[in-house]
Amino acid sequence: MAGGKLSPRQKMINLMYLVFIAMLALNMSKEVLTAFGLMNEKFEGVNKFSDEYNGSLYSQLESKAGENAAQFGAPFAKAKEIKPIVKEFNDYIQALKNDITKDIEKEADGKLPYESMDKGDKIDESWFSGDGYSKKGKEIIAQFDKFKNGIAGVIGKDVKFQPILKDVNGKFSTADVKDKEGVTKLFLDYHFKGFPAVASLTKLSAIQSDIKKTEQDIYNALIGNTTAQAASMSNYKAIVVFEKSVVFQGEAVKGKVVLGRYDESTVPNSFNVNGASSKIENGQAVFNATAGGVGEKEISGKFTFIEDGKSIPVEFKEKYVVVPRPNSANISADKMNVVYRGLPNPMTISFAGISDDKVNASAPGLSRAGKPGTYNLNPGSGTEVVVNVTGKLPDGKTVSDKKAFRIKNIPPPVGAIGGEMGSTSGAKSRLEVSQVSAKLPDFLYDLNFQVTQFTFKAPGQAAVIVNGDRVNAQCKAAMAKAGRGDVIIISDIKTKIVGVSANIMTGKTAPVTYEIK
Repeated sequence: MAGGKLSPRQKMINLMYLVFIAMLALNMSKEVLTAFGLMNEKFEGVNKFSDEYNGSLYSQLESKAGENAAQFGAPFAKAKEIKPIVKEFNDYIQALKNDITKDIEKEADGKLPYESMDKGDKIDESWFSGDGYSKKGKEIIAQFDKFKNGIAGVIGKDVKFQPILKDVNGKFSTADVKDKEGVTKLFLDYHFKGFPAVASLTKLSAIQSDIKKTEQDIYNALIGNTTAQAASMSNYKAIVVFEKSVVFQGEAVKGKVVLGRYDESTVPNSFNVNGASSKIENGQAVFNATAGGVGEKEISGKFTFIEDGKSIPVEFKEKYVVVPRPNSANISADKMNVVYRGLPNPMTISFAGISDDKVNASAPGLSRAGKPGTYNLNPGSGTEVVVNVTGKLPDGKTVSDKKAFRIKNIPPPVGAIGGEMGSTSGAKSRLEVSQVSAKLPDFLYDLNFQVTQFTFKAPGQAAVIVNGDRVNAQCKAAMAKAGRGDVIIISDIKTKIVGVSANIMTGKTAPVTYEIK
C-alpha cells in the first residue's frame, strides 16, 4: 500500500487506511471511537483540499481549451462530462453520511460526539433485509455501478486512461468479499454491517476521498500529466527477437534486442495477422496459424491504437523456419511418467512433423480423447504398461517408438472438517454446520471425494454412525455433553469419487479430529 512513488496526499490516505483496518481489530473503547472520529476529520480535510485542487485542474483545462481548442477542446469536453458524474456520486455518499448523523446532537464546539456513536443500528436496519440487501442497500450498490459505468462511458478505450479505469473498477468494486474465516459476505455486509456509526462515517469519507482521487487522475491524464508514468521504464521489458526461430547446427545465430511493453492496460483497438486467426487475450496479442511446407516463412500484421481520437497503426514483420522430417516420437503423460489404475490418465502422443491421422498408438486401456494427439490411458492389472507408437512419413517410410509407464493405485484420502485436514479446532457451533470431506493432499489429479458415511465419537459418549457428510441430531446431542478441550474423533470415513464412472476402491480414509474450544 505504501510501495511505489506516491504523492504525500496518497501516502497519508494509505496510512489512514492502515490505522483504520488496525482499529477494527480492537474493542470499541471510547478512545478508539474518538480515534475514528479524528480520522474522519482528517479525511474530510483532505477531501476539502481535493475539491480545491480538482477545481484548479478543471480551470486549467478550461483555460487551455480556450487558448488551443484544437489540442485541448476534446479533453475539456470529456472533463465536462466527468464533473457531474463525480459530483452526483460524491453527493450521494454525503447524503448517506448526513443520514447517519442527522439525529445526533453535536457538541458545543460543533463536533460530533464520537464516543457515543458506538451503535450501527440505523445502517443495519436501513441497508439490509435478512441475509440480503434492502431496497436502500440495492440502491447504494446501483449508485456504485452507475459511477463506474459513467466513468467508463466517458474515457472509453483510449490507451492512456486504461490504468485509471482499472483502478476505478478495483476501488469501487461491489463484489462479494471473503472474511478471514473464509466466509463469503456481501460487499456492504462486510464493510458496514454491525460496525459503529462513527466507523461507517469514516469509511464513507474514505470512499469520497477515492472519488476525488479518480477525478484528479482523469483531469491529470486529460492535461497530460501522466505521460511520465506511461513512459516509465518499469513498464518495459527487454525482448530478444531472433532473425529465424529455428537454426541448424553450424549456422550463425542472428537477432536483435528491443524494448517492449507487457502491459494489460495497453489494449489496441484492432489487431490482425496476415493468414492467421488472431485475438487480444490477457493483455497480449495472440495468433494461430498453420505452418506450410518446409523452409523459411514470414508472418506480418498490424496493431491499431486509438489515442486522442486518432488512429495510430503499428506494423510488424518477422520470419520463422519450418523444419523437415522428425526421427523420434513425443510420448508424454500429461501429469508425470506414472499412470493411476482406474483413472482415465490424459496423454499426448505425437510424432513431430507427422500429422495426427498418420500416427498410430496402442497400449492396453489406451483410447483417443477426441482432439488430435490426445489420448486417455486406463490401465488394468500389473505394475507397468508400454505405449507403442508408429508414424508414417510423407515419403511413405514408417518410424516407431515406445515408452513404459509405471502403474500405481490411487492413494488413500485424508479426512477433513470444513476443508481442514488432520487435526483442527473451534467452537461446537462450527462443527455442527461444517461438512465432513476427504482430500488427497499433493495428488496430481483433481479428484473430488463425496463422503457417504462416517463414525462420530465424543469423549464418554457412544459412537454414532452417520450416513452423509454432516453431523446429525445424535451427534449434536453427544457433542452437547462435551466440554472445552475435549476432542471429537471422526473416523471410518466412507467415500466415493465423483465424476468417475468406474467403481474405484481407495485405501482407508485417514480420520480427522476436532478439539472443542
